[in-house]
Formats: sequence, C-alpha cells, structure tokens
Amino acid sequence: MNLVKRALTGCLMLAVAIPVLFYETASACTSLALKAEDGAIVYGRTMEWGAFDLNSRVSIMPRGYWFTSHTPDGKPGHKWKTKYGVVGLDALEKDIITDGMNEKGLVVGVLFFPGFAEFQLYDPAQADVSVSNLELANFVLSKFATVDEVREGLKNVKVVSVDEVALGGAVPIHFTVIEPSGNTIAIEYIKGELNIFDNPLRVLTNSPPFDWHMTNVRNYINLSAVAWPAKKLENIDFAPIGAGTGFLGLPGDFTPPSRFIRAVAFTQTARKLADGDEATYEVLRIMDNFNLPLGAAEGSDHGAAPKLLEGMRSSTIWTSAADTRNLKFYYHTQHNRKLRMVDLKKINFSTKKIVRLPLDNKKEQEIEDVTPK
Repeated sequence: MNLVKRALTGCLMLAVAIPVLFYETASACTSLALKAEDGAIVYGRTMEWGAFDLNSRVSIMPRGYWFTSHTPDGKPGHKWKTKYGVVGLDALEKDIITDGMNEKGLVVGVLFFPGFAEFQLYDPAQADVSVSNLELANFVLSKFATVDEVREGLKNVKVVSVDEVALGGAVPIHFTVIEPSGNTIAIEYIKGELNIFDNPLRVLTNSPPFDWHMTNVRNYINLSAVAWPAKKLENIDFAPIGAGTGFLGLPGDFTPPSRFIRAVAFTQTARKLADGDEATYEVLRIMDNFNLPLGAAEGSDHGAAPKLLEGMRSSTIWTSAADTRNLKFYYHTQHNRKLRMVDLKKINFSTKKIVRLPLDNKKEQEIEDVTPK
C-alpha cells in the first residue's frame, strides 16, 4: 500500500562539542513508534555520538522529588515537585534525561536540532518560571500524563537555553512526545517561539524543522512495499532483478531528511503486530537500520581526539525502546546487544531518591556457548 496513504489514514543528540564546530555535523539520532493490533504503542530511538562516550546511565526518578532548573545567569529557575515516577537514560553522568518514559506511559525523546533551535528569551524577573532546555524532558516526564497536558503545561513556563560547559555551550535540541494512545507531537523552539506539531507518522530525526520533513515525504509517494511487475520492452520481458523494487529510490545516506524517509517507509510497511512484545521486536529490528559505525557520524570528520575514542565500538552508543501500554523500558548498547528491561510496574517510585544504574556492568558482549559437550 502507498506509504503516505497508509500514514495519513492511520539524537537527544547531546552534541558534546570539543570544539563547538562539531555541531556542524552532529545530527544522526532517529526516533519512531509502532502500533500493535491490541493498541500498544512501542517507541524506539538510537543515540549517536562518534566523538566520545556520553556515559549514559539508567536513571529512575521517584515521585515527590524536588527539581530546581538552571538558568543562564545562575539564579534558581523553576522549581517543581515530581508527580510521576520516571525511567530513562541520562548523559554525562548528570540528571539530564535524554530519553525516557513515566509511569503513565508518556514518552519523551530529545534529539539534536542544529541550525534552527532558538529558545525563549530569558528574563531574570521570570527566573521562577524558566526551565532550561536540557531539563525540559525531566519537567515533562515528571509532571504530565498526556500530550494535551504537555501542550497546556508548556504555556506556563519559559524554556531557555543554558550553556553546559561539558557540552561546549548551548545545545540545539527538539523533542518528540508520545502518549499510550499513540497521540504524538514534535516540540520545536524556533526564533524564540514555541512550535508544537501533530506527528501522525510518529517519526522524528533532526534538522530541518518537522514541517519541512512532512513536506519532503511528498517527494517519495512512489515508495511501496509491493514489488514492481515485469515490463516488456521491444518484445523482451524485463523482470525485476530481485525483491524490493517497490523501494527503488529510497534514500540510503545518513542525513536527517533521508533517515526520516527511511523511518517512515519502514514503519508504514512493518508486519502486523499482535501486541507490545511483538511490536518491541519489530521496533528494534527497524532501529538496526540506523546504526552508524565509529568514524561515520558526529564529529568524526573533524578529527576526534584518539584518547576520547578509546573503548568505543560504535557511533550508536545505545538504542532504546519503550512499551507505553505494558510500561517496559528496554535498551542495548554499543558494547552488549543483549536486551535489558526495566519494568515500571515493579518499581517503588516513593523512595524520594534518584537511583542511577550503569548501562553495562561489563563492556563486553554476552555470548552463549552452545557448543555440544
């Protein structure tokens, strides 16, 4: 079936910049979501960075925890008490959620958005309602249960850009937000204005802005999962040389526009999925198409310091998935592709303290030896 017809009927890229000129090419995260026949929505994304390890951790944030946002001038920003428990992956060994899900099944993904992100103007007199861009995912996940609540809640705060020394300065990012019903939005701050786009395709990559990507989909309405038939030319039958002719013209490069089109193509032609477990299999299979080797992603062409690359095996540092109905958060890493899971239904979110766990206990692939004894 035609991809656009199906759709219409139906990375945080924390750019750790050393130096800041890495920002020019750092844009390779991809996010998407699938819907199972039982209604389960499963989200997935990749986190790419080819300059050094972001040192992400599993972060479990409880209910009743008090956050105070940072501001550009160092004054205490907006202070809030978490309403919902959150499980996510942070970065730089700081409490900055880059990808996560709360106990109501709301998901937030933070992706790089260079060249276009411009957050709201900071007014010191409004510090008490100011939330830093890097802490916005924490705010949304811990305060809201639905997309509509997010829409309303963002009207009451100012989202401002706060320099982070470890990140080389201001970080241009945008956000995907998905609720268990499948309702999805893309949040972008452009020229200091909040923009919230409905996202029926449930796909997000990086720059340009989301509405540009949606227009660009029109350039690929010929794509289909159905193979092209044989054609006769001058009494000679020319049959397809192999499978996949319906995807002739599918862009294969690493740019955000091309990855957006591939993500739409793969999600719109995914197999039928009975439930969240099967959707998780399919999401992770699709996400494998967006893995990038070391040396082929952010910062690589600017010559990352060799010492900073020691121990890295991939530019795709980790891949995550979130089953919003069954409240299961999954991930695997560049070191160990064994799938690990946190069951939010079994967590005591009343502990009052943030629990932080390493992504890998050992940075090596677990291998089962099945050699006959």
